[in-house]
Amino acid sequence: MKYMVMNYSNEENEADIPPSAEAIEAMSSFLGDAAKSGVLLAAEGVRASSYGARLSVDGGKVTVTDGPFAEAKEIIAGFAILDVSSKEEAIEHAKRFATLAGATRVDVRLVAEF
Repeated sequence: MKYMVMNYSNEENEADIPPSAEAIEAMSSFLGDAAKSGVLLAAEGVRASSYGARLSVDGGKVTVTDGPFAEAKEIIAGFAILDVSSKEEAIEHAKRFATLAGATRVDVRLVAEF
């Protein structure tokens, strides 16, 4: 089963302040271990919302709004795709990922494979 783990930003991410060297080292170690075990399929951080855009659709009309976005606490700061045997296993990995990433919130979602 594949699960996507999305960590949401804090104000530092929206200010485009990079993580500390210690945080980067800890995340790199965790991600390296997860990759070696075959659990981690992909992981990336994303830059502040000021580098992005948001598309809204209403009645078939698409509106594009350039970042930054007002709700900084609801902005995805990074993600990982995990290949695990259960939701519980995904949650255990996500707990560690969340503390290392300094996330304010983490979502764990089953990837729909068609």
